[in-house]
Amino acid sequence: MGSTSSRQQVAEAENATFFTKEELNKLKADFETGGVEKVTSLIERKLSELDKTELNIAVTGETGAGKSTFINAMRGLQNSDDGAARVDTKEATMEPAGFPHPSLSNVYYWDLPGIGTTNFPADKYLKQMKFKKYNFFIIISSCRFRENDAKLAKEIKRLGKKFYFVRSKIDADFDSMRKAGKEINVKKELEYIRNDCLVNLRKAGILTESVFLISSFEHEKYDFKGLNKALEDEMPIIMKSIFVLAYPNRSVEIIQKKKNILQKRIWMLATLSGSVGAVPVPGLSFACDIVILIGAIIHFRKCLCLDEASLQRLANITNKPVEELKAVVKTPLLGEINKDTIVRLGWRITVVVISAVEFALNFVPVIGSIFGAGSSFLMIYTILNDALKDLTEDAERVMKFAFGIS
Repeated sequence: MGSTSSRQQVAEAENATFFTKEELNKLKADFETGGVEKVTSLIERKLSELDKTELNIAVTGETGAGKSTFINAMRGLQNSDDGAARVDTKEATMEPAGFPHPSLSNVYYWDLPGIGTTNFPADKYLKQMKFKKYNFFIIISSCRFRENDAKLAKEIKRLGKKFYFVRSKIDADFDSMRKAGKEINVKKELEYIRNDCLVNLRKAGILTESVFLISSFEHEKYDFKGLNKALEDEMPIIMKSIFVLAYPNRSVEIIQKKKNILQKRIWMLATLSGSVGAVPVPGLSFACDIVILIGAIIHFRKCLCLDEASLQRLANITNKPVEELKAVVKTPLLGEINKDTIVRLGWRITVVVISAVEFALNFVPVIGSIFGAGSSFLMIYTILNDALKDLTEDAERVMKFAFGIS
């Protein structure tokens, strides 16, 4: 009983702040002995960890399985966009091909040659493919999973990493049925395809209950959402946050998840500002506040897909002029962010005091109110919350307009 309660407390602490319970207790102890200045190093390290931790996702399967299209879909790209994984090339190399996320440089998708295209057994294949680099593996097939797929899954499992089976091109299956004049019961056909995949995997010695049926062109259908939820649920908290922030805006739910993740950074940035404000150098605190605010807002825009490049990619996908997408935006934060922009944001702030109790309950349940003091802290905290709220609302407006959601 005590063990369960302890695990729950750790989970609550991480979900609220990115810090473990032990790290939060250290912050509290450091604050009590040295004030805000003493806790900044741990906060700076945590922010650096959030920005620099890499997420490497390996995608493997036979040639023609739809790996490249899947990788492009996960990165919010069309196959014809600059930087997209090529879908018309024959597999002729043993080297993994890495594709960075277009906005978040610490997220990579790796297209691995299918094991069936090599002369190596599974254990040699994984060594050649730099196995240790990847956080998890997605094994894709456009028809039936074969013996080589099962061999690879067994070796991945033996080496202690996660893998997921994905059956792609479900939309093409249904198109073929329609062209053949077949009457389609979607639910029954999906059940038949899933069972066929599971039976073939069991024959090859893989006992799994999960095969995700997807179309890389229709995220709202079939198991695309289920696949992403499964990936999220099994990741550590920081990896999960990186994965969610890298995902294209396809629903209000995704955008709200991003907002919740970004909100966890705000108290850390405000605390760093508060520590600088304690240094008696004229103008230093304000200059640092400007830098913190500009950097945070630009990061928020990228994660919420409101930067120029993300809007253009969305326009390409939905065949909407980018000017029309921009026209539904209400915040002035899409343009250049500079000192004048920040000053105007400061003028808009009407709430200048934050309840220590409210702050403790919402963000730092272990520490309580120890950070809730200082004008610099309050300014950064309030302005960034205000900016994040506006940007989130605009991200929802843009997404709904782009995809025709009322």
